[in-house]
Amino acid sequence: MAAAIEVTDLVKTFKGGVKALTGVSFSVQPGTVFGLLGPNGAGKTTAVRVLTTVLRPDSGRALVQGHDVVRDPDAVRALIGLAGQYAAVDENLTGRENLQMIARLNHLPADYSRTRALELLRQFDLSDAGDRVLKTYSGGMRRRLDLAAALVSRPQVLFLDEPTTGLDPQSRLGLWQVIEDLVAEGTTVLLTTQYLEEADRLASQLVVVDHGRVISEGSPAALKAQLGATVVHVAFADAPTAEKARDVVATVGSSPPRLDGNALEINVEQGPRTAMEVLRLLDAAGLEATEFALREPSLDDVFLALTGRKAEDATDPDAAPKGRRGKKETS
Repeated sequence: MAAAIEVTDLVKTFKGGVKALTGVSFSVQPGTVFGLLGPNGAGKTTAVRVLTTVLRPDSGRALVQGHDVVRDPDAVRALIGLAGQYAAVDENLTGRENLQMIARLNHLPADYSRTRALELLRQFDLSDAGDRVLKTYSGGMRRRLDLAAALVSRPQVLFLDEPTTGLDPQSRLGLWQVIEDLVAEGTTVLLTTQYLEEADRLASQLVVVDHGRVISEGSPAALKAQLGATVVHVAFADAPTAEKARDVVATVGSSPPRLDGNALEINVEQGPRTAMEVLRLLDAAGLEATEFALREPSLDDVFLALTGRKAEDATDPDAAPKGRRGKKETS
């Protein structure tokens, strides 16, 4: 089966020699959610902007549904939808008017535009608010309308650049369900996100980028399995004690212990047996733990182990400025 998205050796450098992408390659299968992860400034948004024809790469090749984003951008734009990091809707229009306007900008018939707007308002639980101006919408309602706007023309490939940033947990769960429904209907989704539990739930394949290059890829389960069977979590009264403990248990795990404030995270292969060894070493060194637990690895552990940083609650500095990010903006 041909890939829905095929990226080969993409390179993009901005003014001042800032290398946003340095040979990024990956492939996205049709009808799946593909997660693009990385620290802030890693190049995620730049990759999305290249794939949606907003930016031209310096070199490399990117295909969407077999169409080259540089050589045939019009064909690409006709196949895709894009919801960026900010709600890209007009607050002076109603929800219904926003959707109808985007439909008309996509050269869809007037009757279809009206019908499609009503369908999307129902799908995103916005029917009651459809004739209210967006100035009265909550942040979650605006994000839902923004995603609805990206779906007006029923795109084959949907790009979601941190779509749930700033949403409350209930709104985030609602959007997750919408994304899962779209994929069940055959839509291909490329997702960047700062919420690793989001990637774990939605994505079947992940690529982790850092400093503009791919540093790891695979399914969420495969990436977590690389860290070992169990994570030993040990917390102490203060950070200096945790630093001492890190040296004491430095050789216990399958990789060096990770220090996070006053706590240690240790990846181990044999959970219970290694846990007893950790406790024995700490006791011998006279270091008392305030918390001690065993758990399965998470994508947060993978992210921290690969990049040395946690996923941060902030948008990428390489993101586009706030503004209209519908399909027609990419022309």
